Amino acid sequence: MTEQPNQSESASFRFVRHVDAKEEILTWPDGGHAARKSLAESLNAKNVSFLLGAGCSSAWKDDVEVGIPTMGPLSRDFVQKREEDVKGFPTKAEREFLTDVFGIDLGTDEYARNLERLMEVLFSLRFILEKSAAEDAEARLDVINSLIEKVQTYLWMKCTQGAFSKGDETVLDVYTTFYRKLVLRDRSLPRPWVFTTNYDLFNETAMDRLGIPFFNGFSGVVERRFNPSTFRYALAEQLDLTSRKWTAVDAFVYLCKLHGSVSWTEDGEDGNRLFPIREVISDASLDHVMIYPTPAKQNSALASPYADLIREFQSRVVREQSVLFTMGYAFGDEHLNNIIYQALTIPTFRLVIFADPDSDGEIAKLRSLNDPRIWIIGGNGPEGDTKAHYFNTIVAEFMPQRPSERIDDAVKKVIQTMSPKPEPDE
Repeated sequence: MTEQPNQSESASFRFVRHVDAKEEILTWPDGGHAARKSLAESLNAKNVSFLLGAGCSSAWKDDVEVGIPTMGPLSRDFVQKREEDVKGFPTKAEREFLTDVFGIDLGTDEYARNLERLMEVLFSLRFILEKSAAEDAEARLDVINSLIEKVQTYLWMKCTQGAFSKGDETVLDVYTTFYRKLVLRDRSLPRPWVFTTNYDLFNETAMDRLGIPFFNGFSGVVERRFNPSTFRYALAEQLDLTSRKWTAVDAFVYLCKLHGSVSWTEDGEDGNRLFPIREVISDASLDHVMIYPTPAKQNSALASPYADLIREFQSRVVREQSVLFTMGYAFGDEHLNNIIYQALTIPTFRLVIFADPDSDGEIAKLRSLNDPRIWIIGGNGPEGDTKAHYFNTIVAEFMPQRPSERIDDAVKKVIQTMSPKPEPDE
């Protein structure tokens, strides 16, 4: 029998703000209300951006993953040694090839923690072999291409097949609530930007269901192609038909998928050279699925759309009076982390991290700065095994309440106040 956590521990979370060198330990539910009020100012900053990582698309119900596993479990499943060769996974011969020829062991912790690290290496090897004049270069390239295809196919399947594709809407409901609350932002302020390293379609599906228009860098109807100029567009409605008076549409979001998407495909050599990246919601995209973990995906670090997407992220977070909220992001992408550190050189920038305050790596490094502009929120959630830094808790407890939610809370408080108190035992 496992030891049950202390009630005071299970009902509290931590809010690290480095204000007077103190860390706040807040208890639920009052602590949640206090934190929400503190976050309200940041959510209403002039420029607000969100960075959603793999943790946002993962969810467990009855000890079963009903969303998409985070990178750690995905990596361990893909690179683990199997007694016999299994279709879609590295074969014994391919593993030996990587070890004997390039000194790469798939069993090391580096690849077992982050599948994108393996993709970085494979894309780099492919680039070298494509330029090589060695006699065995072509044969080696075939093996590398096979492994790349297996990784992409594996990720595509994990991002498109699962409980969420069979009717379970646990994850989608959280995303839907997130965007429903996000559009409560004051219409006089610039529209929010949502950046994500995820390949899945939860963001797009949630906004479609809510009828929220968004720009994701693609234009067109029949053929939707990536055109970064669309990020410069804004959506407005005409107030007076007799004059040229316009106002920004309330519910509008910019969505930027930094590592690509399972819905993106790439034209062949004979395709559209000016706008070669297409958005197609179809299984046919599997052959050319666009997943961009690093600039090494293509021959140049300046290749589109990768560079365009990273440029947008940098452009947004380094603006004056900007706030970046990170959710489900473990700071495992060095290129994004460098941009965040650049933003911290701007006095008016604020970084709000939803993560376990005791996390190691970059989060520990950021915490050690003792910078009052860096907030870290995490710990135990309001009930059960929930966590304060999990996406569903963030959306439910820390984002602004809709009017109906405030009324529900007010009614609940009245009932609790007016209900007869039990007589104390004599």
